[in-house]
Amino acid sequence: MHEQAKSASGLVSVEYRSFLLAEPGTSGRSAPEHYANGLVFTTTPGETVILTGIASGDVTVNLEIRRQPPDTVDLDPWDEVVDHSLVAPIGEVRVLCVDDVPPDFPVLSQQGPGSYRVRVHARGRDTAPDGVTFEPVEEYHLTVWPAPAAPDHVHKQTDSVGASWRRAAQRPTPQSPPPDALPSTPPAKSSGPHPPPER
Repeated sequence: MHEQAKSASGLVSVEYRSFLLAEPGTSGRSAPEHYANGLVFTTTPGETVILTGIASGDVTVNLEIRRQPPDTVDLDPWDEVVDHSLVAPIGEVRVLCVDDVPPDFPVLSQQGPGSYRVRVHARGRDTAPDGVTFEPVEEYHLTVWPAPAAPDHVHKQTDSVGASWRRAAQRPTPQSPPPDALPSTPPAKSSGPHPPPER
């Protein structure tokens, strides 16, 4: 029997080159090693980050919420497609913005607390990389279904922004200074995947 998936579409505000699939109270902070597939990563349970091309502005997001995985993978219209696992500790994962009012989308974790799979499709990230846009130039299609945690499955990687994020993940991490060299006041924390990707 063909499954009737729940769907929604709308604009999502991007800040710090990202938007979130997350539960309330998450931070959107990340480290470069998380950028490995150049599109989607999880920082902590309940917080998954989608990497965009633009630095700030709106992107178009289409949702498909399912009980079962899709039968096929839609590749042709998209630049990047990756399957990624996320966890919903309290069953309230939604599409969120880092520093803005969240869009009026349904809860992604429709089956309650547990593990889910999200297939992230992206296109248009090379249109205005690192830019600020006033009209959406990027589009994302997110398909979500309940599934055990599994490694990322990369279906397609073709855009330059994704390649830049993947290079950023391979840069050496600076070593921490010895304790007696640390400042007495901790530096302020920043939100989101802040360092710009190299092109």
